[in-house]
Amino acid sequence: MTPIDQLWATIQSRKDEMPEGSYTAFLFEKGENEILKKIGEEAIEVIIAAKGEGDERVLYESADLIYHLLVLLAARGLSWQQVEAELAQRF
Repeated sequence: MTPIDQLWATIQSRKDEMPEGSYTAFLFEKGENEILKKIGEEAIEVIIAAKGEGDERVLYESADLIYHLLVLLAARGLSWQQVEAELAQRF
C-alpha cells in the first residue's frame, strides 16, 4: 500500500466515523468552502517555499497541499484513482 493509499484510507475513515478531535473530520464538518480555503492557503505556501525556503520546505508544503486535495476529493465523492486515471489519459 502506497503512502497515498494509506492517507486516502485514513481520510475515508475520518469521513465515515467523524471522530471528535480529528482535523480531517473538522474539515468535513465545516464543508467545501473551508476545504477550498485550505487548498488555497497551502498552494500559496508551496509557492512561497519554492521562491526561497528550500527544497525541504517545498516537500513539506506539497504534502500539505496533496492532503487537502485528497480531502476535497473525498468530500465530493471523487477518488484519487480517478485523478490517476485522468493523468494516465494525458500521456
